[in-house]
This record gives sequence, C-alpha cells and structure tokens, in this order.
Amino acid sequence: MSAGQIAALIAAIAFVVLVVLLAIPLLKLGRTLDEATVAIRKAHEQSTPILVDAHTTLTSVNTQLERVDGITSNAKTVTSNVSVLTSLFTATLGGPLVRAAAFSYGLNKAVRARRAGKDAGQHALTSRGRKGRRK
Repeated sequence: MSAGQIAALIAAIAFVVLVVLLAIPLLKLGRTLDEATVAIRKAHEQSTPILVDAHTTLTSVNTQLERVDGITSNAKTVTSNVSVLTSLFTATLGGPLVRAAAFSYGLNKAVRARRAGKDAGQHALTSRGRKGRRK
C-alpha cells in the first residue's frame, strides 16, 4: 500500500463517518416532519366540526340581531308616537290648564288677602273700641 492509497482510505473512512453523523439528524428531522404531518391531518379533521358549529352559532346570532333590530325599531316608533302625543296634549290642554291653574292661584291669593284685610279691620275696630272705652 502506498502513501496515496492510505490517504485515500483515511479520506473514505472520514467521509463515511461524516455521512453517518449527518444521517442521524436527517432521520430525526424526517420523524419530526412525519409527526407534524399527522398533527396537521388531525387538526384538519377536527376543524371541520368546529367550523360547522361556528357557522351555526353565527347564523343564530344574526337571527337574534335581526330580532333586536326589530325591537329597537318598534321602540323608536313608540318613542316618536309618545313625543307627538305629549306635544299634542301640551298644545291642546297645556295652555288652558296653565291659565286655569294661574287663575285658581290668583283667586286663592285674593281671597286670603281679603280675609286678612277683614281680620285686620276687625282687629282695628276692636282695638279702637277698647281705646274709646278707656277714655
């Protein structure tokens, strides 16, 4: 064996060791990819029922939102009708009712003032009568 053949043999052995050392991570990477493929396949199989349930839930929510929209629309109509009714009541009965209340208040105040005046007059007459008797 010559020196060139020994060098070639050493190089071949080094190459085999290098291939073995690189083959181990490649085999592990292959197993990892296989497991990832299986996990993706399972996730895909399980995602279909989840998506169907999500679609059903969204359909139900949309139905409820349509009902709430109808209720809100009806509440808006009722509010508008109450506002119109209040305006009509104020225009029809508000003015005369305020006038009647003001008249009643004024009449009550005048009666009280008149009574207070009579009471003061009687008190004055009584006081004068007593003064006249003393003299």
